[in-house]
Formats: sequence, C-alpha cells, structure tokens
Amino acid sequence: MAANVGRDRYARQSLGSLHTRIKESRVLMVGAGGIGCELLKNLVLTGFGEIHVIDLDTIDLSNLNRQFLFRHEHIKKSKALVAAETAAKFNPNVKIHPHHANIRDPQFDLEWYRSFALVFNALDNLDARRYVNRMCLAADVPLIESGTTGFNGQVQPIMRPIHCIVWAKSYLFTELFGTSEDDAPELDHSEDADNAEEIAKLREESQALKRLRKSMGSEDFPRQVFNKVFKEDVERLRSMEDMWKTRQPPEVLNLDTIALNALGTGTAIALQDQNVWTLGENYAVFADSMKRLGNRLEEARANVDLGNAQPILTFDKDDEDTLDFVAAAANLRSFVFEIERKSKFDIKQMAGNIIPAIATTNAMTAGLSVLQAFKVLRGDLQKARMVFLTRSTERIITSEPLRPPKPDCAVCGVAQASIQVDVSKVTLKDVVDGLLRDQWGYGEEFSVSSDAGILYDPELDDNLGKRLKELGVEGGSFLVVVDDALENPRVNLVIAISSKDLTSESKPIIAPDKMEIPLRPPTTNALGFSGANGEAVDGITGKRKRDADEAALEEEQTKKRGKVVEESVTGLDDDVVLASDATNGAILIDD
Repeated sequence: MAANVGRDRYARQSLGSLHTRIKESRVLMVGAGGIGCELLKNLVLTGFGEIHVIDLDTIDLSNLNRQFLFRHEHIKKSKALVAAETAAKFNPNVKIHPHHANIRDPQFDLEWYRSFALVFNALDNLDARRYVNRMCLAADVPLIESGTTGFNGQVQPIMRPIHCIVWAKSYLFTELFGTSEDDAPELDHSEDADNAEEIAKLREESQALKRLRKSMGSEDFPRQVFNKVFKEDVERLRSMEDMWKTRQPPEVLNLDTIALNALGTGTAIALQDQNVWTLGENYAVFADSMKRLGNRLEEARANVDLGNAQPILTFDKDDEDTLDFVAAAANLRSFVFEIERKSKFDIKQMAGNIIPAIATTNAMTAGLSVLQAFKVLRGDLQKARMVFLTRSTERIITSEPLRPPKPDCAVCGVAQASIQVDVSKVTLKDVVDGLLRDQWGYGEEFSVSSDAGILYDPELDDNLGKRLKELGVEGGSFLVVVDDALENPRVNLVIAISSKDLTSESKPIIAPDKMEIPLRPPTTNALGFSGANGEAVDGITGKRKRDADEAALEEEQTKKRGKVVEESVTGLDDDVVLASDATNGAILIDD
C-alpha cells in the first residue's frame, strides 16, 4: 500500500486536482507500434486508471530496434497482448485491457467509443486513422491524433466543434518518362475481373500516352499531353453520368485560355517554391519542365549503346526537373477536381521518399500527446495546441493554437447525429419519411447515401421498402443526408447507426425528437464558378462524397511542417506544457 502511495506522489504533486480524474479515466489507445509503445508507457506511468489497447498486428524482428516493449522471444506474438503485459509492470495500479483485433470489428461500435474519456491514435495506416476519426466525431469523444515521419512529428487534439500528387508522381510521370504500367512484367490483373472495364479504360489511356511519347522533344509535346490528360480524359470522365450523381463532376481545363493567362510568366516562377501557383503559372511550369525532361531523355537515348535497354527517368524529390513536373501536374489535376493546391515545397515533402521511423521522435510525440490530453481532460481547450517536431527550422518544437471549425470543412462542417435502429426490421422508408421528413423537418429535395452509394433521392425511390440490413446498413454504418433544397439548404447530416434489437412495443427508431442543423454556407469552386443551389457539390462542403485522392491527401499531409509559427502566445499555461512561441526559440517547461 505504501509503495502505491509513493508511486502516485509525484504525479499527484505535478497534476494537482487533475490527477484524480486521470486515475478514474477510461481511455483507448489504437495502435501498439512505434508511437504506441512510447504512448502506453506514458499513460501507465501517468496513472490513467483503465487503458484499452487495440492492434491487429504481430511483432516482427524489425520492430525491436524502436518498439522497446518487445523482446526477441515475443516475435510473432500479438503486439497488443505483449505491450499490455510488459507495460503493466510499470504501474500495478493501472488496468490494461488488450484487444488483438481489427478496430473495424462490429463489437467496437459507437457505444463502445462513448465509454471512453479520450481516444489516442497511434496508427500508421491512413484508412484506419480516418475511420477512428470518424467514429470519434460521431461518438463525440475527444481524439488525440499523432504521427511521425523520421525526425518530424505532429500531435493534434481533435474534438467535434492524398491525392493528385500520387497520380502525378506514380502515374503520369512514369507513363511519359519511365516504364509504363503496361510494360511492367510483374503486374497481374487476373484477380481484377470485377474492375475489368475500368482497367481496360486505364490501359487505353496508357496506350494513348505511350503514343504521345513519339512527339517528345517537339514544341507541341506539352500541349498534346495537356489536352490528352486535362481535356480529353476529363471529358470521358464527365460522360459517365452515374459517377457524378453523388459528387460534382470534374472541370475540363481550356488550354487556350490558360496559355493566354500564362503569357509573361517566366521560368523563374518555379523557384518560388513557398507560393501556391496560379492556374497559368502551373501551366507555365508544366510546359517548361516537360521540355527539360524530354530533352534529357532524348539525349540519354541518343547516347545509349546498341542492344542496351532504353533509358528512362525516375522521380527524385531532389531533381528539380522531375519535381517541377510533378508539382505542376498535381496542381493542374487539383484544379480539375477542385482540390486544394499545394506549394512546390509542400509537394516535395509529400512526394519524397519515406523516411524510416526514429525512436526518439516516437518518444517525443507520445509525450506531447499526453500533455495535450491533460488540457482536454481539464476542459482547457483554448490552451490546447497543434504541436510539430521538425529539424528544418531553428526551433525543433513549434506549436500553434487549434483552428476554429470552418463552415465548409469536410470534417467539422457537417452536422452529426446518432440513432438506434433494428436494422433487420426498419426500412429505408421509416428513415426517409418517419425520421427525416416528419420528425426532423426535411422537405422533398434531399438524398440519403451510405458507403455503398446513394440509397435514396427524389428520382430513386426503389429502395424505400427495403430493410436497412438488405441495403448493407449495419451497426457502425453511416448515412449521409444531403439537403438539395433550392432555398436555404442545410449542411450535410452524418447519421451514425447503432444496431439494437427492439421489441415490438418500442419505436422502430430511437432518435432525438428534433435536430438543429445549420444552413449550408455559400460555396465557390476552385476555378471561380459559383455552384448553383441543388447542384451535386461536395457533400460536406458541397460534394456528397470526397474523392479518394482528396481524402488521402488531407490525412497524409503534415500541415505547415517546418514553418515557424507567427502567432505569439498570449499567456503561459499553468499546466505542465511546452511553450515555444514567445521565447526566441527557447523551450519552457511550465509546471
């Protein structure tokens, strides 16, 4: 008993009244790898009363150099189970519950998430990170997000109130200057029978690009590629009307107009790597980089010995020619799909090679995660910070205040609701008429969709008589309601579904009697054309569903990595915090 009192003494002195709440807190940690091992150690030593750890992975030999909770005898064993067993020895007062499971398993439903005071993400899988983020928003549980890349790291508390670069680097550049996917012998599409039509179309596009290679080195080469990729291919996409029922179709780029705007833009624009280039500037860099790359490849081919393999170019983030091409092509595609453009500096970081994980970075990031968790538990959200680790500035640790929610944000710009239903009994009509129209006041013009696609709109009512289970809607599913009213449409509503067996006497749907849903703010697309009311725009800023590319970029990028924060700190916390904004680069520990 005395040992337990002594174990808590320093934590109690440091944390004050917060220590009692920490001891009573039930928290979830998703991921028991590089960050997870460090984070679990910190949570246990801090004294969080009940910790649930979930990870589907097993221990490999390569993990042992940085994931210090594991030893050689643990290889092939569950990360979650071994981490919990090892960390429990640090503090016997803490209860650790390991789960060797997939976070998407149905038993981890909304009610399970709601049982936690905090959720910590320690994942390197983007899809799983997005899923946990979505579940936490639906369950209204604070999430402490973290991630590392080499010596860089980021921590961000997330509370309820990638993309074109990959395409430009891995597809377009390779098809024009490298080895075409069709030429790669290791590719095997035999298991892609369900996507045979789309694969055939992609191969057709690839063959067209290969034919364009013959004009490489000519003055017309950039124009031909531009028209093929940003005009003809986009027009083909727009012709697939079914694809754009739930999202805004891409915009065809007019080369004549863009080239006119690019007049007078010199090649020096490529040196302005901190700026986000305009449409005309991106075309100028695109055309100039294609000429440079084409000349390099033609020269290499002219000097190759007879009988040797034809030379190719490969992307290198430190090669200005290849980087200029990828940056300009990615941004041009971003204009097509109305995705946020990035500076060449940002694109270099995103498209660069993956850096191995660094144990020290994991440890620092895990510690910062716990410091931010203290503020969330105290309710001092105005003191919470986004914290960055980077070696590219004078200060290794920088921070900035959390941003207020943006009305047109794809994550925080929607309304959230959760309902309990018996998915084997409740029909889509019960949801559309009984809940949305009669109870929550929706008019005639709205649509309902799930991950499988659109389930209902005024022109598609075939599914109304079907039960939710027949439509693939289970516990843990989400429905998105898009209000298409011509006047005063509301923001999108994301409904989290909890499955529950209800008796015949119970209501078929257990939901709030009323929902206060804000009106949708007016939006303007990236090319400057205002979307009309009722137009199929991004479901959350307008489109009913984000592109996979857009979603991937938003989760993958580390915002403002390496940028010295310009805002000054108006006051120091009275917690144990890191402050690096007002001391000329010094790091203060205020306890």
